[in-house]
Amino acid sequence: MAGLIALAWVTLAVWEDSPYGRYLKHDELGVIGLEAGPGSALAQALLYVAGWTLMTAAMMLPTTLPLLEIFRRLTRQRPDCHRRVALVILGYLAVWLGFGIAAHVFDLGLHEAFERTAWLQDNRWLFGAAPLLVAGAFQFSQLKYRCLDKCRAPLSFVMQHWHRGGAPFSLGVLHGAFCVGCCWALMLLMFAVGTGSIGWMLALGAVMAIEKNLSWGRRISAPLGVILLGWGLLIVLNHTWSWQA
Repeated sequence: MAGLIALAWVTLAVWEDSPYGRYLKHDELGVIGLEAGPGSALAQALLYVAGWTLMTAAMMLPTTLPLLEIFRRLTRQRPDCHRRVALVILGYLAVWLGFGIAAHVFDLGLHEAFERTAWLQDNRWLFGAAPLLVAGAFQFSQLKYRCLDKCRAPLSFVMQHWHRGGAPFSLGVLHGAFCVGCCWALMLLMFAVGTGSIGWMLALGAVMAIEKNLSWGRRISAPLGVILLGWGLLIVLNHTWSWQA
């Protein structure tokens, strides 16, 4: 598992510095996607899927290692133990891929609206402030904490939702759904700071791993929400003052 995560990080780092690095960056990809023909649009979509899958493997698999280890121990006597663990991982990543595709379609819609709306072009700072404010507010929501509590109790989650002979892929999908419910707003920040930024991937991945896996992790959710809300409000106030001046 550690090797898979390390491979994802190395591949992302190499990709970011390659001529194809622009396909990891949502701002450039949005413009490219709007101008692309049918064939090239499909190729770009496949590159986006590959990049997003690598990013979620690098950022999110470390946050779910406790559950994967518990599942491995429970199935280690079975001859197909490794296949079952792999199916849990595939189910988990499939949910994040679905979220990534939905987020990308929404992002393309925003780029198209930006190209057609003069007001948005004059207020492009909104694309930075809005994700920060949404992510900050979500840190205080009941949905955040309900899903986070599921993610923070991997043993009880496995015992409750998986029975011997059950479908490992379904377990991965269910765990992925709770993980998306907990972390979707933080992941949307990647569209604000740039989906190809290795530094932000590391920072946000570390925050989500702490929230989900450390004994005191739940206590950072509210302070993080305050920081994100403050950051977003500073952007709003800065542009409000600039406009008034």
